[in-house]
Amino acid sequence: MTTSPSNAGKSPAGSPQNAIEVRGLRKVYGGPTPHEALKSIDLDIPRGSFFGLLGPNGAGKSTFINILAGLVNKTSGTASVWGYDIDKQSRNASASLGVVPQEILFDAFFTPREALELQAGMYGVPQAERQTEEILDAVHLLDKADAYARTLSGGMKRRLLVAKAMVHRPPILILDEPTAGVDIALRQQLWDYVRELNEAGVTIVLTTHYLEEAEALCDRIAIINQGQVVANEATDTLVRMIDEKELDFIVDRPVPTVPEALQDFRVELTGENRFSVHYSPQLDQVDKVLDAVCAAGLHIVDLSTREADLEDIFMQLTNESPLFEAASTDEVSNEA
Repeated sequence: MTTSPSNAGKSPAGSPQNAIEVRGLRKVYGGPTPHEALKSIDLDIPRGSFFGLLGPNGAGKSTFINILAGLVNKTSGTASVWGYDIDKQSRNASASLGVVPQEILFDAFFTPREALELQAGMYGVPQAERQTEEILDAVHLLDKADAYARTLSGGMKRRLLVAKAMVHRPPILILDEPTAGVDIALRQQLWDYVRELNEAGVTIVLTTHYLEEAEALCDRIAIINQGQVVANEATDTLVRMIDEKELDFIVDRPVPTVPEALQDFRVELTGENRFSVHYSPQLDQVDKVLDAVCAAGLHIVDLSTREADLEDIFMQLTNESPLFEAASTDEVSNEA
């Protein structure tokens, strides 16, 4: 089952080209030492896209989301959601968004069915138009529809948050770290559902620390660092921004220092008899690298190659430690 965007979410001018538009958006938190969380950013999120919003902790992602959702007041600038100005048409703008927060927040004594019915009532969804059963089925919670929410596992609770965000069929769904603490099988179920929503026309905005999610799901990615947008490109274009590959060698003897024959390349010693050579694929350097290894008198035991990915781009743009985490099979197996 796929929940399509509600007719109530259409903008005054019909479906807009961009689901979200911000211009000069700035937020300064007061106090003894004022902090500028957003520094006059401009950002367009295309309608129907699967948009990744990435950045280190404290970069401004949550502030950006909370301003759009009406939870935080901006200092200056403009923002529109589905064509509605968040200041002048705040109710319509809020109704056009479904937000899945990082924190697991809901009434522990409500059942999933009651939680969705209450949420639908708060958004004014008529009884005849509610899709409680269909949504619970889509997020694999129909068999738990009448269990108290406090008895659900961590993974089920996160899926309940997604279900609550979709009760009013908003045209835009914001997912803020939705799979943190969810095991791989349940994560895949969640993404299958979210993909269906996107294919049905729902614009998805995702923040995540999982590299596989960002690269596999998002067709466009913006990176925020220190309150500024430092990149905003199609995912494949962003990955091509770093014109670099890496050859990883295991050789037949220890390599304590970089051999003279390899001094013209960027070499990283990674183990007693291991090293990596970074090179530009556009310069056709593979043969030269292999010739240099042979010239150094080294016999290759094993060789592998690696291309630049989003983590490399993030580190290059922000000079930060690695942002992304690998999904591990032993991650949180008790969250099923």
